[in-house]
Amino acid sequence: MWQEIGIALCFVLVLEGILPFLYPRGWRGAAVQLTQLSDRNLRLMGLASMLLGTALLYLLH
Repeated sequence: MWQEIGIALCFVLVLEGILPFLYPRGWRGAAVQLTQLSDRNLRLMGLASMLLGTALLYLLH
């Protein structure tokens, strides 16, 4: 199980690095816009992301 978790974390790092590598200006602009959002909106975005990820895992597995 720990090996699968490690593999998943490696994939997350690869996916997270794609946008800053390909579009550094756009990524920086998005990061600046994120700093302007309220805590509530950031939490809602995080919740939506977690729910979407969980649903996709359920559908794929």
